[in-house]
Amino acid sequence: MFNLFRSRAKATKILLGGLLTMVAASMLVYLTQIPGLTTSASTDDQVVAEIGKSQVSVAEVEQSLRNELQNRRLPPGFAATYIPQLVDDAIASRAVAYESQDLGFRISDHDLADTLRTMPFGSLPPEQYQQYVEQQLGMTVPSFENNVRLQVYQTSLQMFATEGVVVTPAEVEAEFHNRNDKIKIDYIGADSSKLAAAVKPTPEQLQAYFNSNRRFFNVPETRGVQAIIADQAKVSQSIEVSDSQVQSYYNSHRDQYHTTERVHARHILLSTANKPKEDAPKVKAQAEDLLKQIKAGGDFAEIAKKNSQDPGSAVKGGDLGWIVRGQMVKNFEESVFSLQPKEISGVIGTEYGFHIIQVLEKEPAHTQTLDEVRPQILATLRNQSVFDRMQELADQAHAALVKSPQSAEEIANKLNLTFIKADEWAPGGALPGLGADPQLGPTLTGLKPGEVSQVFQVLNKLVIAVVTGIRPAHPAEYKEVESRVRQQYGQVLAVEQVKVKSATAAMLLKGNGGDIKAAAKAVGLTVTSTDFFPRTGAAEGIGSASFLGKSFDLPVGSVFGPVDVGNQTIVGKIVDRQAGNVALLAQQRDQIVLELKSKKAQDRQSLFQDSILNQLIKSGKVKKHQDVIDRLVARYKS
Repeated sequence: MFNLFRSRAKATKILLGGLLTMVAASMLVYLTQIPGLTTSASTDDQVVAEIGKSQVSVAEVEQSLRNELQNRRLPPGFAATYIPQLVDDAIASRAVAYESQDLGFRISDHDLADTLRTMPFGSLPPEQYQQYVEQQLGMTVPSFENNVRLQVYQTSLQMFATEGVVVTPAEVEAEFHNRNDKIKIDYIGADSSKLAAAVKPTPEQLQAYFNSNRRFFNVPETRGVQAIIADQAKVSQSIEVSDSQVQSYYNSHRDQYHTTERVHARHILLSTANKPKEDAPKVKAQAEDLLKQIKAGGDFAEIAKKNSQDPGSAVKGGDLGWIVRGQMVKNFEESVFSLQPKEISGVIGTEYGFHIIQVLEKEPAHTQTLDEVRPQILATLRNQSVFDRMQELADQAHAALVKSPQSAEEIANKLNLTFIKADEWAPGGALPGLGADPQLGPTLTGLKPGEVSQVFQVLNKLVIAVVTGIRPAHPAEYKEVESRVRQQYGQVLAVEQVKVKSATAAMLLKGNGGDIKAAAKAVGLTVTSTDFFPRTGAAEGIGSASFLGKSFDLPVGSVFGPVDVGNQTIVGKIVDRQAGNVALLAQQRDQIVLELKSKKAQDRQSLFQDSILNQLIKSGKVKKHQDVIDRLVARYKS
């Protein structure tokens, strides 16, 4: 055992380089003497767990928690719930490190230092190193260094656990067929959303359903809301800009309005990409035939839509828009800039294939006139002052509304701002012109009747709102929620129909010798036939083939289901099977072996680590102080 570890010393040093590169973003190792495996816990720290002589302190758990919160991997509300998991993770990593040392693996400070000196931070002076660890990583140097050692010990034991992982030829072949074999099915799909639309419950049924489920039908609190909005677009248009301002701006920015030579063109492409070189003459001949059709009076746009293999422009009749020099490959550019408006090129060859080009318009390089760019200048000048003007108007509206909360519409009209109202706004709901912006909820629910909000922003608008009244949440009367009752009850009936129809179809299909059309007709549904699809692919009308699970292992003629697939339940029949092309096995073999080895290694690592931890717990080497953990959890809950 000890010799085994020593024989891998060189490989371990190589591994350390890769390992520490991956963890460099979250940990560094100080290039000083480190006396064995230690922890950052001081004698004053509370200890949540002990693994041999190693300890996990409250401070370490809290640091891990802060890291999770700062990196946004954990919502703050889940902090208390997550603490036990952090403790278990710390125990597991130390258990693996404990076992590594017990098996005789050692990593010297010198080995770590040598590896780190090859990395960008390896030459940092001690003071800068300490500053980086504390400020960038939010850790003390001892705690950080200990984490690195734990990672190294864990990796050493993982190497030991996964060494010798073997994938047999039979496993490779089985996985190849698992990925590449395809099936073809016929199926009956019962979709509750479609059946719900056809359900016609009677008024008596709806009333009875409401009476039985009255507690689920409450009307939430609603508020009457009025708001004044300073909209950027509207305020911008109200800002006056003089002709002299426009002229001055144009004169000082004339260089911006110089345009280069450009052409407006369209083309047809017959692609030679991913085709053998010997196919090029055939493709060119096809292009020449299309050119003859165009010159004989054919509609260029229609021919492009039907034949061009440039997906970006074909749907637009080959239209490429305006082109300037430097945008296209050499042959294409030379041709398009040599043509005159309405002129059509011959067949042009490029690295993409063969093109037919027509120039629609052509503009020489020139400086745009003031009249051409006047709308652009007006927008620019207005935008330079629009935000100040919006804030000025919003402040005026706020001051006026505070004095007279009932006069929102009058104030908006006076200031040429937008007025909106909603008599029954509920939290999470939308307001006209503002949608259901997240800002609305916290702002409006915090207001009392007659109280005016501060100016707040929703997208490119400034808003001042006033609550005109509040209707508290209350148990609903039937008329208030009739549409909800109808929708929910219809869904309930539809789901029941799906269960009945699917079960009936499955029973008929198994009893009638597999006549799926007869089974579908009997339950009032239709049969859908798919093309061949693999286990890792998607089936028509079903989506991911993973829903079908073990159905892929059934022989042709077998029936399966009912199977829940998204919004529908299906009953089906395997109508054909297509084995994967074994000729492709050689191409996929290496990748399959690599992935199977990785999966086996992960499974073995997990089992090995669990075994180590369980053994140390049984032998009393692991002690968890639950009272300390409970106090820590309680503190974060409060």
